[in-house]
Amino acid sequence: MKVNNVSIDASQWPTAQVAAVRELLRQRARELGLLADNADAEATAAAIEQLLEDEVEVPEPTTEECRRWYDTHRARYRNGELIHARHILFQVTPGTPVAAVRSVAEAMLMELRANPDLFAERARSKSNCPSCAQGGQLGQLARGSTVPEFEKAVFEGDTIGILPQLVHSRHGLHIVAVDQRIPGEQLPFEAMAGKVADELRAASEQRALGQYVRVLAGRAELDGVDLNAAASPLVQ
Repeated sequence: MKVNNVSIDASQWPTAQVAAVRELLRQRARELGLLADNADAEATAAAIEQLLEDEVEVPEPTTEECRRWYDTHRARYRNGELIHARHILFQVTPGTPVAAVRSVAEAMLMELRANPDLFAERARSKSNCPSCAQGGQLGQLARGSTVPEFEKAVFEGDTIGILPQLVHSRHGLHIVAVDQRIPGEQLPFEAMAGKVADELRAASEQRALGQYVRVLAGRAELDGVDLNAAASPLVQ
């Protein structure tokens, strides 16, 4: 894979798209003088952060937008909402062969949906999380107690049992079973206005970043990767 004739080793990143996006941002940072030649990973990350701060405008949500979001997603704003869950983690780190790991995880997900009684045994033998010692038990989880991408997958919806899709998080790929849901008490908009605004701001940031990356990709020479439908340009 190449970005503007620079060869990229995509195996060091979760997806080829993430690798290509990072390289586009790195090259843009160098173009603007934010990054020196032969900069290390820490300097590169700092330069990319500065680049995005300088070039990506994120609009502030209005009160009306926040109110509409709250009314549409009331289930997200409850006090005491809890779930009891288990998981099997297939950890993904730089250098991990992501496609091979995903294939193994998907095969195990199919197996466990057909035979859920094997979950604890598979967690003990295959999970890369310390919870493997307890058969994958995560115990009681509240909103805010896990990383956002995991929280979104397990709290939204009403599925009880093994979720039908792998959950992707910054830690890797998860097979998740939700054993119990405790709804909690609805909180008023006035109490949640700040949290709603933060969530909408984050969503606006994702959209703005996606648009920015598509602009960079549109004027770049890409070989071996398609960024027309690139997901998040955020690089973990």
